[in-house]
Amino acid sequence: MKKVLLVDDVEISNFIMLRMIENFAPSYVVQDFTDPVAAFSSLEAYGPDVVFLDLNMPVMDGWQFLNSMKEKNLNYKVYVLTSSTSELDKQRAAAYGNVVNFLIKPIEEADIEHILQVI
Repeated sequence: MKKVLLVDDVEISNFIMLRMIENFAPSYVVQDFTDPVAAFSSLEAYGPDVVFLDLNMPVMDGWQFLNSMKEKNLNYKVYVLTSSTSELDKQRAAAYGNVVNFLIKPIEEADIEHILQVI
């Protein structure tokens, strides 16, 4: 059973991702968080196969989330899913060994389908 973790402070973004995942991989278990601190706290216990992570969030942004993962040596696969089109953000994300890809919102259904096939 594959597990997906969604971390985005915008509830509708998580809802849309959840529905797309259900369409392509109904057997996958999805846990979503609008609070990145709570998401990070449950990360090890949940043990996701993949994390979809927003960058711009209050309290703990995506960079802090990634840094915390690195500090704890947590190497879960991460797809950064953001509205940022900054080339600098893309380069910065690529510096993390566990970041698989940098995707711009809104994500295409074909992208989700492909990702779910390869995890």
